[in-house]
Amino acid sequence: MSKLEKITFCPDGDEPVEFYVLEQTRIGGYNYILVTDFEEGDGEALILKDMSADGEQESVFSIVSDDEELAAVAGVFENMLDDVQFVRE
Repeated sequence: MSKLEKITFCPDGDEPVEFYVLEQTRIGGYNYILVTDFEEGDGEALILKDMSADGEQESVFSIVSDDEELAAVAGVFENMLDDVQFVRE
């Protein structure tokens, strides 16, 4: 398995959080990334949507929480990654 890219998020007022990027895609003019807290094995995963405008130096991501949008984007990621299956808690 190749080494995953590690990114650091700096939420307002909170400690920085690191995630590993599993995959990324662009849908409907928005970039989405699938991130996890573990480099290998099962872990928590989030789908994040890039809300920053084109050309901005820093990206602003929000967690995708809308059920319809989440299901659609999760389906795309499942098709892109053969060994990934989402389990919603």
